[in-house]
Amino acid sequence: MLRIAVPNKGSLSGPAGEMLHEAGYQQRKASKELVLVDPENDVEFFYLRPRDIAIYVSSGRLDIGITGRDLLLDSGARAEEVLPLGFARSTFRYAAKPGTVGTLDDLAGLTVATSYEGIVAKHLADKGIDASVVHLDGAVETAIELGVAQVIADVVETGTSLRNAGLEIAGEPILESEAVVIRRTGADPHGPKVQQFLRRLQGVLVARSYVMMDYDIRAEHLEQAVALTPGLESPTISPLHDQGWVAVRSMVRTTEAQRIMDDLYDLGARAILTTGIHACRL
Repeated sequence: MLRIAVPNKGSLSGPAGEMLHEAGYQQRKASKELVLVDPENDVEFFYLRPRDIAIYVSSGRLDIGITGRDLLLDSGARAEEVLPLGFARSTFRYAAKPGTVGTLDDLAGLTVATSYEGIVAKHLADKGIDASVVHLDGAVETAIELGVAQVIADVVETGTSLRNAGLEIAGEPILESEAVVIRRTGADPHGPKVQQFLRRLQGVLVARSYVMMDYDIRAEHLEQAVALTPGLESPTISPLHDQGWVAVRSMVRTTEAQRIMDDLYDLGARAILTTGIHACRL
């Protein structure tokens, strides 16, 4: 039975559960459930603190897990990213009082407060910057006001909380993070159960990113239409009863669908339809 770690709370929890449900797996009905067995899919889910998931996976007690890239790297655990999931995106950055820090070199000799000591210490070392790092569990914005540090390093989504604290972003980003699937470093990458799980999630990612587009076009304009809708491999072409017309079916990116529909209409296509994709295998 495949044993999978899932975030039990926070910004990772809800989207992870939704994606697993879309992939055909049972999910817990109450937030107090810590373990859920899905016998139909031969999977057991363990709902854990996101920050602890990399540790459990690296121990080999659990086969794979879903957590944040930032939490994986900060843990220092022997676990590796195998699939980015496209949600819970955030940027990890330094911040300080306006006018005090312009570039990373200005951090030299200062103290940086953060909840991600592992990431920050490694980043400073990689950049050759000699600065102190102090660990705080959350609410790091107040560290500067209280004199604990001159700089903070934290996850930035909109920057609103930094501005409210009278701080501004300083220097280049430390890390671009998002939800990821992880496994123990050195684990068998070809295990059939793990591969099936990854294929299902990849199918959800594709289904969310594409729509199926159908339209009718005159045969003499077919090549131009196909150039607009090449699909993943090639579109499906079917002759229509009306001579000189063909029907085309192709997958297109959701973000480009409206523009492509406009271009097809200008080319002479009619009966242009888009439908959502609920699941797929590529």
